[in-house]
Amino acid sequence: MKSLVVEDDFISRFVLQKMLAPFGISEVAVNGKEAVQAFSLAIAEEQPYNLICMDIMMPEMDGIEALKHIQIKMKELQIPPEKEPKIIMITALDTPKEVVEAYYQGGCTYYLTKPINKSKILFVLKELQLVA
Repeated sequence: MKSLVVEDDFISRFVLQKMLAPFGISEVAVNGKEAVQAFSLAIAEEQPYNLICMDIMMPEMDGIEALKHIQIKMKELQIPPEKEPKIIMITALDTPKEVVEAYYQGGCTYYLTKPINKSKILFVLKELQLVA
């Protein structure tokens, strides 16, 4: 599994990357702008991500905006649904507005609230059939 962790907070980024490390390659981006660039580069190199874990509140470009850009790129490239990465939005926010926006306007696959722990992320990876 190849994953991208998009998180502006160093500690959160480091911890999530360590949690995902046993399952494959885990790369990082510190904001939404970098996430869109990393996604595009991975596609261009024909080494796409299976999973993107993205915080919502970030500088330069937030997670919802980055998610929209990634969805547009996938449509432009005509990536079939079964080849699309699973996208987990991870945030401290837990209000209906953010949940609705992430799912219905952005197209995320799953939504988690902080704090994230190993059992929570493992549960989601199994739910998304990314690990056995």
